[in-house]
Amino acid sequence: MCGIFAYLNYNVSRERRYILEVLFNGLRRLEYRGYDSSGIALDADRAASPSDAPYAGAPPLVYRQEGKIENLVRSVYSEVDEKDVNLDAAFNVHAGIAHTRWATHGVPAPRNSHPQSSGAGDEFLVVHNGIITNYEVLKETLTRHGFTFESDTDTEVIPKLAKFVFDKSHDEEGDVTFSQVVMEVMRQLEGAYALIFKSPHYPNELIACKRGSTLILGVNELSGQQNGKAFHDVKALTTNGKPKELFFSSDLCAIVEHTKNYLALEDNEIVHIKDGSVSILKFDPHKEKPASVQRALSVLEMEVEQIKKGNYDHFMQKEIHEQPHSLTTTMRGRLKDGEVLLGGLKEHLKTIRRCRRVVFIGCGTSYNAALAARPFVEELTGIPVTMEVASDLLDRQGPIYREDTAVFVSQSGETADTLLALDYALENGALCVGITNTVGSTLSRKTHCGVHINAGCEIGVASTKAYTSQIVAMAMMALAIGSDQISTHARRNAIISGLTSLPSFVSEVLKLDAEMKELASSLIDSESLLVFGRGYNYATALEGALKVKEVALMHSEGMLAGEMKHGPLALVDENLPIIVIATRDACFSKQQSVIQQLLSRRGRLIVMCSKGDASAVCSNGSCRFIEVPGVADCLQPVINIIPLQLLAYHLTVLRGFDVDQPRNLAKSVTTQ
Repeated sequence: MCGIFAYLNYNVSRERRYILEVLFNGLRRLEYRGYDSSGIALDADRAASPSDAPYAGAPPLVYRQEGKIENLVRSVYSEVDEKDVNLDAAFNVHAGIAHTRWATHGVPAPRNSHPQSSGAGDEFLVVHNGIITNYEVLKETLTRHGFTFESDTDTEVIPKLAKFVFDKSHDEEGDVTFSQVVMEVMRQLEGAYALIFKSPHYPNELIACKRGSTLILGVNELSGQQNGKAFHDVKALTTNGKPKELFFSSDLCAIVEHTKNYLALEDNEIVHIKDGSVSILKFDPHKEKPASVQRALSVLEMEVEQIKKGNYDHFMQKEIHEQPHSLTTTMRGRLKDGEVLLGGLKEHLKTIRRCRRVVFIGCGTSYNAALAARPFVEELTGIPVTMEVASDLLDRQGPIYREDTAVFVSQSGETADTLLALDYALENGALCVGITNTVGSTLSRKTHCGVHINAGCEIGVASTKAYTSQIVAMAMMALAIGSDQISTHARRNAIISGLTSLPSFVSEVLKLDAEMKELASSLIDSESLLVFGRGYNYATALEGALKVKEVALMHSEGMLAGEMKHGPLALVDENLPIIVIATRDACFSKQQSVIQQLLSRRGRLIVMCSKGDASAVCSNGSCRFIEVPGVADCLQPVINIIPLQLLAYHLTVLRGFDVDQPRNLAKSVTTQ
């Protein structure tokens, strides 16, 4: 759940001040991935080194700080002033690395922040996203060889292992290349990781490698030739000596302001930048020498405006209000003449139609989106659908069969539990389908087929627009799978018609913003909140409650209304706020009954109903209402969740908490 970033300029002069700001801005773009501590490393001014120094030149400048990125920025500029570091010093070639952390091993503190070091002199520095599962064994071995550990992290074994390999190779063989050192380190590591190495033994070089965690290479040619031809393949970088900037990042959003030419690293690939050239090696633990790889660059379809707040106060607020646009983008080019066209599934539709069951697998909000999709997938396809929380499936080693279609839902495409469940399903021979927002993610690469939801970059930690786009993407998937069934033809046409008009209804429901702010002010002192839903809107209840607990830090529970009498009814009194979702669908009359039972216990009710239905659901005027426009019943969850997103947002602001970076959470959960 960390963010790693690196910047290397080649054959173009850059002042240290500029390099610092590029690194800081890269971390700001990645801060949603973790924000309890951060750090950077860059080159010092060239100076004569003592004769007994392990390398020529001065040791790198390394800065680490607890807290958010701005704490690091203030700390660095303060230390720069104290030590009289020349910010105007220019470098024709320079390599800097940076990291923002979400703590897994060791409390947030400078000593546990990255870059982690090999020890005195910072001979090897590493920034890391992921988990090293065998770090205790490696730590014990390195301790026996005289290494002293200063942090509580699993990461610290990596630079110390690099120094151990370097020293041993120098003693035995003489010269050893940077890539050889890194390959030997990789040979010893177990777990999931993305790593960037920097070393004064190899000035102006960077090496990145990955296994399981996302890592992006970005390339910006500065020669003025922007015809795209020169960057069609990474091989072009290894032959020209033109001025360029090269970036490594955990996410595309951190490089979009610099370049649109990028490459997503594959597992076990090593990218070595030296003398402005890029070489890619494929590491195989069973082979002594790696194979050289040629990879084509992709062009990023993202604009800088997508990663800025614009006129909004917070990213979550912006992303809630972007949903008419994000839903339009999700459907663009996929609904045509009453048909659904999903190119990513086209070749596999027949196989899916023959499967014994569909298994939806996800975590958190993505699981809730799949749960919202389950009823209409069953209805339109006639295929049984089961739900699995990814971590629970792995814990149980639940049965997955060759005849199953396993659908993996993940906004980032990098969720650790979901990816491990994907590996498990692949081992068992299931057809694996991915639903993700991230092109080039591990999920999109490992699954047999899938659908990109195209919701646009989502930076707020609490997912909003990705949730609604996931539901719409799975609705289109259900329509495509069930398109061969004559009996559901009329129903399919009604849903497709509903999809085309959905963005306009979302725009309408967003007008409830001020009303939700007023409701939030009435709930600001409440300690708990219950949300009851059923049928299509059971998932809405779960997701609405999750949003409130995620960002407003208020205890909230989403519950199946049919289970109300089996325990939750004991909680009801005149003080506990309860939201009941009672929009028009097949469960409407049952929800009317639930409302009456809660009122008879003097419940403090807030009822979400379809426009014009207030008197039908609560005639005595003792309820507060949230009236929403009615759409096709299976699409109603897309409409109903938006007032709850707005409520969670305003509750958080009014309670004085950080909306975009809630306590203890991070956006992309890349650890188990």
